[in-house]
Amino acid sequence: MENFSEISKIQGSRHLNLKKSFKLGLRSLLTACSKEEFCKAFPKFTDPEKDGLHRLFIEVISSLHGNIEDQFESLCLETQAGTILDTVEQHVEEQQLDLLFAEKSNIGAIRPSLLEVKKNEIHYLTGILEKAEDQNRLMSSHLDLLKKKKQDVSGVADVVDKLWMDIRSYEIGNNTGS
Repeated sequence: MENFSEISKIQGSRHLNLKKSFKLGLRSLLTACSKEEFCKAFPKFTDPEKDGLHRLFIEVISSLHGNIEDQFESLCLETQAGTILDTVEQHVEEQQLDLLFAEKSNIGAIRPSLLEVKKNEIHYLTGILEKAEDQNRLMSSHLDLLKKKKQDVSGVADVVDKLWMDIRSYEIGNNTGS
């Protein structure tokens, strides 16, 4: 139960840090001009006029500061930045508390099993490659056999043609001689 209370205390710190950082940045931008620097900008004015202008400047800066902060808050609410940051923070905290998550991300711990998987994959792919090469050799042998049979058939056709010519010449020779 103590862990939960610690998480709830920590939860929201990213959102708070965002707001604090914005306010500090805004304050430093809007208060970058000191009274002396402000008064130097109006050398022809009298001191009471400079004081009045400086008070007016401070009021405008304060109002502007408040308006910008309100706009920032409104934007954070519209985009749900606080909720998202709180969710991210909660996930980070949970992962830090989850011992299994740390083990899963430890490369040294998963290296042996990864190596075994890769070796098995290489063995499997090598087997597929050998089968493909065997099939390639069989196809090549089959093509060679078919080429040889074609040559044999064309040789037989030549023999048959020669026999026909011999038979015709015999018949012609027998027919003219009778």
